[in-house]
Amino acid sequence: MGALTSQHLEQLKSIVGEEHVYVDVETLERFSHDETENLRFLPEVVVKPGSPEEISAILKLCNQDLIPVTPRGAGTGLSGGALPHLGGVLLSTERLNRILTIDERNLQVTTEPGVITEVLQNAVKEKKLFYPPDPSSRGSCFIGGNVAENSGGPKAVKYGVVKDYVLNLEVVLPTGEIIWTGSNVIKNVTGYNLTQLIVGSEGTLGIVTKIVLKLIPLPTHDLLMLVPFKNLEQAGEAVSAIFRAGFTPSALELMEIDALRIVSEMVDNTAVPITDDTAAHLIIEVDGNDPEVLMRDMEAIGNLLTQYDIGEIYFAEDATQKDRLWKLRRRAAEAVKLVGYTIEEDTVVPRAELPALIRELKALGKKHGVDVVCYGHAGDGNLHVRLRKEGMPNSYGNPTIEKILNELFEIVYKLGGTISAEHGIGLIQKGFMPIVFQEKSLELMRSIKKVFDPNNILNAGKVI
Repeated sequence: MGALTSQHLEQLKSIVGEEHVYVDVETLERFSHDETENLRFLPEVVVKPGSPEEISAILKLCNQDLIPVTPRGAGTGLSGGALPHLGGVLLSTERLNRILTIDERNLQVTTEPGVITEVLQNAVKEKKLFYPPDPSSRGSCFIGGNVAENSGGPKAVKYGVVKDYVLNLEVVLPTGEIIWTGSNVIKNVTGYNLTQLIVGSEGTLGIVTKIVLKLIPLPTHDLLMLVPFKNLEQAGEAVSAIFRAGFTPSALELMEIDALRIVSEMVDNTAVPITDDTAAHLIIEVDGNDPEVLMRDMEAIGNLLTQYDIGEIYFAEDATQKDRLWKLRRRAAEAVKLVGYTIEEDTVVPRAELPALIRELKALGKKHGVDVVCYGHAGDGNLHVRLRKEGMPNSYGNPTIEKILNELFEIVYKLGGTISAEHGIGLIQKGFMPIVFQEKSLELMRSIKKVFDPNNILNAGKVI
């Protein structure tokens, strides 16, 4: 890679304005990390462009002189995708923060990538429209980062993930060209699907500057209940049973008791009763437009679950109680990280295999003498796993933890799953890709990267 010089800094200032180019230590440090463990990599400069044309000029300059560029949204990622591990230019999209149009006639919204996801959701909600993908960090993450990672969240079980809502993208290629990937239509088989190739590509193929999203009508009612299980595997079994019985919850989340205790203490939240014989809780939500139908569904799901060894079912009676329950779930990752657990692994298996995954996870922890805690989007078969071992704060670059993770991912693959459902591969998971992909598949991915980014300047060393 090429070296960044004082001349490059002057050129960057001429492109975006001196006030949007940062080389001070405080700013470089702030952009040296995301939410991936305790890893730090200092960029050489932070640049905050305000338009696609400015991004184009930056990339043309860096491509010409082989300067690495790391794109970054809000920095809430969990796979190291926004870590500038090669130095160079850290390109922040935070100034591209406008919702451009909400098209109520066609149920679409066009937005820039630096809009906070929850802000976008609230803006369309005012029009009685709904954008469902809702990652736990929705109050701080950017919609552009969600596109880069193909994010999901609790409501993905019913409504799908980001890829199911992206219609069209404006993208600046690593060589500087600005393109649109598709069309603002629901059905499109015109050529290769460049839009879906960009979604989930983790900023390695181009920088997204405009996003056209499909919307749906906003459901008017939802109900939430909490079901305590005395056996963790049974909680996993119940997930598949709910779907086999014909129900499709709008959210179905699992929290094992260790995670629940940790987060309850952190947020001082007593919304969830924790007893000595509780092993896990399922959070089950249904939504729709007819409250009587929703209540019947909840009662039927509750009756179905009585075949398992459960405690007393708790129904959230109002919005405040619902918010308190969701706060516990959404802050679980933050809480367990603070008490020393390493990176949040993002395993996913067919939902009927959840009991086997849980069983093997616990056996793996005992085998290696590590604490294992799990929680996640059980309705999707997506289980977040964290490990903790004394004196080992990071998994990245740690041979002991990486050996355990290799075994974990072999288990996941054996069960028909894969190593990431919504957090992406980024920097820290790429070494495990051969577990789930044949060499030919990886070769094809490298070839695609080469076509988009011939000089390998954009988020180099990520994914593959």
